[in-house]
Amino acid sequence: MKRKLAEWSRWLHIYLSMFSFVIVFFFAVTGLTLNHLEWFPEKETLHEVDGHLNPAWVNVIDTAQVKKLEIVELFRSQYQVHGILNDVRIDETEVSVSLQGPGYTADAFIDRSTGTFHLTERSLGFVAWINDLHKGRDTGQGWKWVIDFSAIFMSLISLTGIILLLFLKKKRVNGIIWLVFGLLLVIGLYFFTGL
Repeated sequence: MKRKLAEWSRWLHIYLSMFSFVIVFFFAVTGLTLNHLEWFPEKETLHEVDGHLNPAWVNVIDTAQVKKLEIVELFRSQYQVHGILNDVRIDETEVSVSLQGPGYTADAFIDRSTGTFHLTERSLGFVAWINDLHKGRDTGQGWKWVIDFSAIFMSLISLTGIILLLFLKKKRVNGIIWLVFGLLLVIGLYFFTGL
């Protein structure tokens, strides 16, 4: 039984490490970029467009009949706006549409009487994009699954590494000492650095 456990742990540790290398490396690097935002100043690019859409889509008495889908699809197809639809607000004179993605926002303000609009796109650059991916901000359900699977893979890699260490008689004691030292260091840094 012990031998089988050691074999399975070794197999899982090696192949899970290789399979998840890119995503584990990604979360390690973005952990650093998030922790030191001052090292990576934002490189915001702003793109603004004025235009006109079909006034019949917005110039209606019943606000429930405002053509939200058509408006969003117009911005996606003609102006290459992307991201997840975050908000649509309708008041007496204006419709506002907001889309967001990692490191990206697009906001449109539409005059309900004429159909004229002002569209503003903001992109905060590569580092903001990967930082938002790390946090799962403004991403779809698919990316949230990637984050969940990454956490599971990291946990399994860590656990199989400890199991493997327990089977190495010559390195077991030193390994456990380093494990305890690392645990105490993390706890000590948390409590004694003014948090």
